[in-house]
Amino acid sequence: MSENNGSVFTNEYADLTKSLNTMSLVIYCLTFVLGVLGNGVVIWVTGFKMKKTVNTVWFLNLAIADFLFTAFLPLTVVKMALNYHWPFGKFMCKLSITMNLLNIFASVYILMVISVDRCVSVVWPVWAQNHRSVRKASCVSLGVWVLALILSTPYFVFRDTGPSRVDNTIMICYYKFALPDDSVTESVNQLRLLRHQAMTLTRFLLGFVVPFTVIVSCYAAIIHRLRRNRTLASKSSRPFKIIAAVITTFFLCWAPYHIMALIELVNHMAIHSSEILDQVYTIGVPIATNLAILNSCLNPLLSTFLELTVTHSQGTRREMSK
Repeated sequence: MSENNGSVFTNEYADLTKSLNTMSLVIYCLTFVLGVLGNGVVIWVTGFKMKKTVNTVWFLNLAIADFLFTAFLPLTVVKMALNYHWPFGKFMCKLSITMNLLNIFASVYILMVISVDRCVSVVWPVWAQNHRSVRKASCVSLGVWVLALILSTPYFVFRDTGPSRVDNTIMICYYKFALPDDSVTESVNQLRLLRHQAMTLTRFLLGFVVPFTVIVSCYAAIIHRLRRNRTLASKSSRPFKIIAAVITTFFLCWAPYHIMALIELVNHMAIHSSEILDQVYTIGVPIATNLAILNSCLNPLLSTFLELTVTHSQGTRREMSK
């Protein structure tokens, strides 16, 4: 998921990089097993076993995004085990990174939609009761996937394979930021830098800043509403705590990843690269990537607990009303 073009092969931080790679391999394998099983169970339960509700639609789509991401992790595991040699060809190089970015955008937008949905349900309960439906939730989810796919497409276009600068027997999968027919000229190099800047900033803004601004605003409105209505607060506290946990976990897992991408961009744009930033990037990228990957197996645990909590709460209220 990191954007370096073979810098992992430098010898300056060889020992540290080797230790971080070993840690990453363990986390990747663990995440693959837990993520595929966990998200697979959520997909099976919410898609085929539980009664269709707006909430199950949200969590089904969140689980699908995470499942697709974790299903491609073995490719990265093999790459790291082979000292970052990519043996799967150009198409799989492009497809794997596209799945990564599809997960980033789809997950954060689904979480944003969940927050907006919860906010509307609390602030305008009558309107929500009359307008929330499984069909509308499914249409919104489809729109999220289309938007996520559009935002992920440039990564498919500009990902490429080529020999490592250090060892030409090693084929790496990297960002070229150039089209196949682009010649090597100064103007093309400037265009590549602009593409790099545009893609990194777009991912940071549309994949992180904007969604979380909406999410924080929604929860601010929810808290304000709950403080004014104790009865509503008592009925909604447990589900909202789990939703808040899902979003907080996503933030803590993905914020370092986006920060590392910005650091890499700043250092790449500088006339003379900073040794300190090189050190931060070398150490920070594996850690940030591991945190981001762990999010894919944490989401199904939290979302399943949320749905069980909501179902139990609704059942208890029905029993008390008899």
